[in-house]
Amino acid sequence: MSNTSTQGSKDSLFQHRAYLAFWCARTASSFGFQMLSVAVGWQIYAMTGRAFDLGLIGLVQFFPSVLLALPAGHIADQFDRRRVVLIGQIVEWIAIVSLATLTLLHAINELGILALIFTISVAKAFESPSMQSMVPALVPPSLLPRAMAVNGSAMQAAMIMGPALGGLLYVAGPGVVYAVSAVLYLIAATMVSQLRYEQAPPKREPATLKTLFAGVHFIRERKDILGVISLDLFAVLLGGATALLPIFAKDILHTGPWGLGLLRAAPAVGALLMSFWLAHNSMERRVGMIMFASVAGFGAATLVFALSKVLWLSLAALFTLGAFDMVSMVIRGSLVQLDTPDAMRGRVSAVNSIFINTSNQLGEFESGMVAAWLGAVGSAVVGGIGTLAVAGLWMLMFPTLRLRQRLHLEQVVEEKEPSAQTV
Repeated sequence: MSNTSTQGSKDSLFQHRAYLAFWCARTASSFGFQMLSVAVGWQIYAMTGRAFDLGLIGLVQFFPSVLLALPAGHIADQFDRRRVVLIGQIVEWIAIVSLATLTLLHAINELGILALIFTISVAKAFESPSMQSMVPALVPPSLLPRAMAVNGSAMQAAMIMGPALGGLLYVAGPGVVYAVSAVLYLIAATMVSQLRYEQAPPKREPATLKTLFAGVHFIRERKDILGVISLDLFAVLLGGATALLPIFAKDILHTGPWGLGLLRAAPAVGALLMSFWLAHNSMERRVGMIMFASVAGFGAATLVFALSKVLWLSLAALFTLGAFDMVSMVIRGSLVQLDTPDAMRGRVSAVNSIFINTSNQLGEFESGMVAAWLGAVGSAVVGGIGTLAVAGLWMLMFPTLRLRQRLHLEQVVEEKEPSAQTV
């Protein structure tokens, strides 16, 4: 592709004011949430001194994200998605303002914090499928992969800088962190409220088991989407070496907290820089093979990390791992959105989020269990080899996905949309 056409496509993406407003809203809320997460963990641990209570924070976030995903997907396909996102962000803002107020008044306890975090998690569970389903309506299909990459860059930047900013502000107290987070959420909600978003009038259907599980049936009948989502599930499930970073930092690389911080940041930095490249370059050919190669690269980088004994090589492996994961994520996300008709995007996104949340949580559990049997190095080696095996097996099981040339197949989506209404 020529530099001229590349520049033209890039300009076209940011000429879509609705997408720019959406991106700003999502970036603000992501930074706010990352800052919030740091403050909540520090505050609860300072109150109780129990590691178990830190686990409770994850628990009250995990259950709503999984148990409410299917109803949230149904709502995303039945109502105005912009309004669903806006209501979710307003509820989250109210909960964060409550956290800030009660903390500044010294009237908060552990149970109150967990209850408000649970409220935020419930709102996020309903907001997420609608948020994900809005992107294809904000940019042309040809620009969706770049939009996904730009979204990814915002998420990675928030993951890198949000906790650091939250930690710095925590010096002034957790209430200050919550107050700044509330301001960011207010900005996000304001941007969403002014967003011009066109959505075809949804066909209202009562919430039945058939409509709730329509996304599951749709994915099962579309081999490419099934292959993409299941590949993500098993690759993440097996490749969760990052959960063992404290062990690698202390016992294998013999570094301190500063080294652990670098190790944790390396995958996000790799993903962030790759997202910048993807935002400026199109993938026009052999996207299926690029995706499988990226998953295999993720597995190979995990193996290098597992066997490394020096910090610089481990950092390089984690950096590469993050970059490969970003390529795979952009292709997977674009394929799922483009191959799904708009009337089904909420429910399909909900099922996809269940797979992602489950694989992330179970991946950490799997890594810990295998590490207890084989040690940290053995666990990471098994994960890397397993990811490579999954990539090879999925190439055989899903040949149409392997041979896929382009992300956008407009005629396929048009042919499948009528059947989606009868699922």
